Amino acid sequence: MLTELSIKNFAIIDEIAITFGEGLTVLTGETGAGKSIIIDAIQLLAGGRGSVEFVRHGKDKAEIEGLFSIDYHRHPIYQVGKEYGVEITDEQVVLQRTITASGKSICRVNGKLVTLAILREFGKTLIDIHSQHETQSLMDSDRHIDLLDYYDYERVSQVKTEYTKLYSQLRTLKNRYKELSENEQEMAHRLDLLQFQLNELEQAQLEPNEDEELEKERSHLANYERIYKGVHDAYEALYGERKGIEWLNVAQQSLDDNQEYDPFIKQKAEELGNHYYNIQEITMDLRNYWETLEFNPERLNEIEARLSEIGRLKKKYGATVNEMIEYMGTIEEEIEQIQNKDTHIEKLLIQIEELEQDTFLEAKELHDIRRKSAKQLIKEVHKELNGLYLEKASFAISFNPEIDNRRLSNEERKQVKLHQNGFDQVRFMISTNTGEPLKELNKVASGGELSRIMLALKKIFAKHQGVTSVIFDEVDTGVSGRVAQAIAEKIYQISNESQVLCISHLPQVAAMADTHKFISKIEDSNRTFTKVSELTLDEQINELSRMITGTKLTSTAKSHAKELLELAQTFKSKKEKITSVK
Repeated sequence: MLTELSIKNFAIIDEIAITFGEGLTVLTGETGAGKSIIIDAIQLLAGGRGSVEFVRHGKDKAEIEGLFSIDYHRHPIYQVGKEYGVEITDEQVVLQRTITASGKSICRVNGKLVTLAILREFGKTLIDIHSQHETQSLMDSDRHIDLLDYYDYERVSQVKTEYTKLYSQLRTLKNRYKELSENEQEMAHRLDLLQFQLNELEQAQLEPNEDEELEKERSHLANYERIYKGVHDAYEALYGERKGIEWLNVAQQSLDDNQEYDPFIKQKAEELGNHYYNIQEITMDLRNYWETLEFNPERLNEIEARLSEIGRLKKKYGATVNEMIEYMGTIEEEIEQIQNKDTHIEKLLIQIEELEQDTFLEAKELHDIRRKSAKQLIKEVHKELNGLYLEKASFAISFNPEIDNRRLSNEERKQVKLHQNGFDQVRFMISTNTGEPLKELNKVASGGELSRIMLALKKIFAKHQGVTSVIFDEVDTGVSGRVAQAIAEKIYQISNESQVLCISHLPQVAAMADTHKFISKIEDSNRTFTKVSELTLDEQINELSRMITGTKLTSTAKSHAKELLELAQTFKSKKEKITSVK
């Protein structure tokens, strides 16, 4: 959920920091106080389109920062983080967005600079904003198949994983078939290039790890004088008259002559004896190695020339000799395939045919699971719509193509187009009145009906989408009476599955709030500022009274406000009891 939101120099907001909790948070206030500006800021934080007009007049930049807590270990944000190399620790994600007065947009996720497109990928897994004037995820028909799969995640995920693996293999084979089936001229050019590369690498006569061995040998020859002097000086310091070995011998003889008189001397005589013979052996090794040292400038020149040639090849074929040798094997294999492409094309066609059958069977199993899930989902949606006084509405899920249970012929199967999600094209359809045809969600015209449909779907999908924060921006506009109460109850039910932030003008919705924040506008030094305050119970009663009457606070309005709060509390209590029983 969104736990902290910081906004600075954004529109009429100077600087505010808002803490959000679980459940339902309602934001109310006079028109123009800045309620929608806060939602605009959150939308920009989720990757929305920015504008220099958002930067407060006279300021260099607008800054927005949001802290999200993630308490679901399978939340899709972890996969997004892995994909874009953003580390997510302590179950927290921080999104940051800066818009400069010159129009530049700077985005960060957990402190890492990202593009706006990447920020949008993170944002859509964390925040779902819905207003009457904006298309959201549920209105995007291309995402309906993902929502349906989330609805029955346990059954779908295993089959989908297997399908994805087969589909990826199938695409690889088809791409290879396409490459081998290209026109003769392109294939001939490709063959010439590969043969030139292979000849160049073969003429180089590369040996495994050759570059590493040559680097070591070059280092040795280039530092010959230092090596020679070091070994020589060490030997000279140890061997010779009045040198290290001789003095060690004197010490050894002194201890040996007196060891029978003292156990300590005897012990140290033995220890020194061991060291003496080791050092004597080291001295002889130094002499032998020193005598073998020989400077060979011709060999050094050979090594330099060879490393230069290898370096030239590395620029074209690989970072190491071993990588170039591996690339040679790849070239040889591709050359063989091109020279015998007809044989390989025949083999590929057989492999593709077999893999297509297996992939189709997995896609068909996915299709069957989805059809069963769709039936259950349709029942749930109708139940939710009834609770929102859309009893005559009809909800359906269309599948294209429609595949029945009979076994398809090879020709029929080949006409079914596979894609990354199987072969299904899924669309949510709705009809709000008896006798009207089913239409796609984004073609439903009535704002009030659309709001209720969206609430019904969000009620169901809140726990399946994985979105941590659902935001409603005046979705209750244009409704009243029993529909208003039904919307208030539905929004509260959604908040049981996901954090909900809601801008509302309906007292019924505001009464349901777990937290009620009031947005006000103040003037100081000829500047306008937005202020956010959390209401106490008495302040909440006054605000509900204002929402009921419009301006003047009356005893009747206060009485009505108290009654709304009591009814809301009764509704919440019933829901808590039902939840505890479950």
